[in-house]
Amino acid sequence: METKEITMPTKYDPQTIEKGRYDWWLQGKFFEAKDDESKQPYTVVIPPPNVTGKLHLGHAWDTTLQDIVTRMKRMQGYDVLWLPGMDHAGIATQAKVEEKLRSEGKSRYDLGREKFVEETWKWKEEYASHIRAQWAKLGLGLDYSRERFTLDQGLSDAVREVFVTLYKKDLIYRGEYIINWDPSTKTALSDIEVIYKDVQGAFYHMRYPLADGSGHIEIATTRPETMLGDTAVAVHPEDDRYKHLIGKTVILPITGREIPIVGDDYVDMEFGSGAVKITPAHDPNDFEIGNRHNLERILVMKEDGSMNEKAGKYNGLDRFECRKQIVKDLQEQGVLFKIEEHPHSVGHSERSGAVVEPYLSTQWFVKMQPLANEAIALQNKEEKVNFVPDRFEKTYLRWMENIRDWCISRQLWWGHRIPAWYHKETGEIYVGLEAPADPENWNQDNDVLDTWFSSALWPFSTMGWPNEEAADYKRYFPTGVLVTGYDIIFFWVSRMIFQSIEFTGERPFKDVLIHGLVRDEQGRKMSKSLGNGVDPMDVIDKYGADALRYFLSTGSSPGQDLRYSTEKVESTWNFANKIWNASRFALMNMDGMTYEEIDFSGEKSVADKWILTRLNETIEHVTRLSERYEFGEVGRTLYNFIWDDFCDWYIEMAKLPLYGEDEAAKKTTRSILAHVLDQTMRLLHPFMPFITEEIWQNLPHNGESITTAKWPEVDPELSDEQAAQEMKLLVEMIRSVRNIRAEVNTPMSKKIKMLVKAKDETVLKAIENNRSYIERFCNPEELQMGVELEAPEKAMTAVITGLEIILPLEGLINIDEEIARLEKESERLNKEVARVQKKLSNEGFMKKAPESVVAEERAKENDYREKRAIVEARIKELRG
Repeated sequence: METKEITMPTKYDPQTIEKGRYDWWLQGKFFEAKDDESKQPYTVVIPPPNVTGKLHLGHAWDTTLQDIVTRMKRMQGYDVLWLPGMDHAGIATQAKVEEKLRSEGKSRYDLGREKFVEETWKWKEEYASHIRAQWAKLGLGLDYSRERFTLDQGLSDAVREVFVTLYKKDLIYRGEYIINWDPSTKTALSDIEVIYKDVQGAFYHMRYPLADGSGHIEIATTRPETMLGDTAVAVHPEDDRYKHLIGKTVILPITGREIPIVGDDYVDMEFGSGAVKITPAHDPNDFEIGNRHNLERILVMKEDGSMNEKAGKYNGLDRFECRKQIVKDLQEQGVLFKIEEHPHSVGHSERSGAVVEPYLSTQWFVKMQPLANEAIALQNKEEKVNFVPDRFEKTYLRWMENIRDWCISRQLWWGHRIPAWYHKETGEIYVGLEAPADPENWNQDNDVLDTWFSSALWPFSTMGWPNEEAADYKRYFPTGVLVTGYDIIFFWVSRMIFQSIEFTGERPFKDVLIHGLVRDEQGRKMSKSLGNGVDPMDVIDKYGADALRYFLSTGSSPGQDLRYSTEKVESTWNFANKIWNASRFALMNMDGMTYEEIDFSGEKSVADKWILTRLNETIEHVTRLSERYEFGEVGRTLYNFIWDDFCDWYIEMAKLPLYGEDEAAKKTTRSILAHVLDQTMRLLHPFMPFITEEIWQNLPHNGESITTAKWPEVDPELSDEQAAQEMKLLVEMIRSVRNIRAEVNTPMSKKIKMLVKAKDETVLKAIENNRSYIERFCNPEELQMGVELEAPEKAMTAVITGLEIILPLEGLINIDEEIARLEKESERLNKEVARVQKKLSNEGFMKKAPESVVAEERAKENDYREKRAIVEARIKELRG
């Protein structure tokens, strides 16, 4: 029979073991969904990263969690599809390509639409290959045979189908509304693409004169440049101060236009002067008031945020420059009588960072209320979407219940062109899957759809929908779990849910696993401005993918943020190193054992029975916790089992039979080592795929790759509760002896006298059975065990459940030498106490030193005093 050759290098080097392994997995097609009808399908779609740059730590975290889920499901016998893909990311990608063109002295208009889109496709190809290289470096088990892109043909078909269907149902409409406008990228934004930041602004208080000369009315604004577009002043109809003025007019300063005073319930009588200027083209609330009172809409700005010809002499000025100029002019005219500092929340574009301008524009919208109602109703059904942690369901529902119509048109060239055409002569609108039959008479809408419109269809458009007979759609939809950060619940998760219900009649995924954000060690968000970002690829170059993955996946609980720490990644590398060394030791002692030779039906030691029992417990915990996505707890369970139970205890105890003369015991021990290591590598594989595959390939097994090896299951026949209790007692005994030796500075190599007093015959029998372990790990010169034992007067003792351990001092230490050593230590501690007390009684130090330094010195004083008390008590004890 052929023996197994060990190919593991002596030192753990992640770069060496990770190199080439991913390509080997891909060549073996281990990650491809097999469409195997004998297996239950399980699907995850990757949240498609934008083709705008490198993947960051958040991507690494998000995809590692998905990889853990899919690797485990594959091992559990599911037909797993983990579908990869990328997002065209309209605004973000176009901005990057335009920036590149600017550096070459060109603009998109120089190229024209067609050539610009060609350039953007080139950009996409370049960055898509970077992203795939990063996925490979992380070791992600993706099915590349099914990779999709949000602008590919299949997804374009799905987008058009959805747009046309919603339009025919009157759920998509075109209208003139106040939208969020980004003057930097010159495009509309949806509400959730606007980030609000508190900035120091001002309230500008003005007096508008009444046209009949009978006085004036006071108003206040934070945006005086928009007054050029005022078409009314509004007051509350019940306001006694103003109701007699309703119907009169005021002269708008600067322009000299006469505008009416209207009564409207929207006005808050308690706020400010109780009168507000109305600018329907530049404020969403004013727009609604304008509609109620048939007011004119005067747009005074251009798309780039500069003033237009309706702004008169301010035409061409940037909006903020105009603000300065108009304030100066209004002050000179005596209209502006007070400027009051006022911090307020200002919307900024999520993509460009520009201050967002509420702007009157003709755009396409999705009527959200009917779609949202269906999504809300789903959460009361059994087949609802389960949020993990469930508190995020409230966040989701709160947004859905207060939803506004979604502005879906974007003034870009990169994206899904809106399938709407306008007749050149009649202005008639045609919306359809194909262009009109006589295209020469029609102009297609220039705008593209919001990126999130196509991303909202991702779970089913990637499977071949709208072709409902598509094989993948029929087999792999709906999906099992979506893994994503809490920051895009509104952007993406909610939209996938309502579009999926509307078009497939089903939830898009059973679970949504929500994670937080990766922050730095101080808890700050990672950003370019702070310079605290960490490139996951740099971490992998230094510590390996396994160390980074294990840290990311076990470093927090679901829904919580994760603090990145190099020290913690280093400690996971140490854990991997421990696994490597322990595995190598085990393999070297397996003596070329083959899979067929594994046999532990013979007589087993208490350590053998215990490790098999602990393995069963670990399998049960890991499986149960993984199903609940509690990967932090899984990490702790695996760490404790591998480091403490397997490496520190079982391997040490296994050395007794391995180095002994009993061949049967050797064979059993080797078999158990092989079995436990094999099962442990399988449990650890989803977290650390590279090291586990490398070790597993050296183990006796009957499979091709650990990626498709069977997930461990509890074997009740291998559990032995009595052996587990005996081992627990044994471990406590050995630890107690080691602690006493450490306390009195007696090395393990020095033989000592040892008495073990059991509380009854049952306990005595248990420890008698394991005498060989006590002798090996406690190193007694003389070992007495019994129920009735007389303890010597001078001894160190440890009381543990069921027995007492007694170590006579005479054999443990030279009492005179120990007293001398302790007296020296007492003298040193006296000096330290005196030094700290002198410092604390120094007035100069106490006045100048920061509180934290003083507190540190007080803590030192307490520590030295406690140590001194222990030393003095020990001296007294030794002197008898």
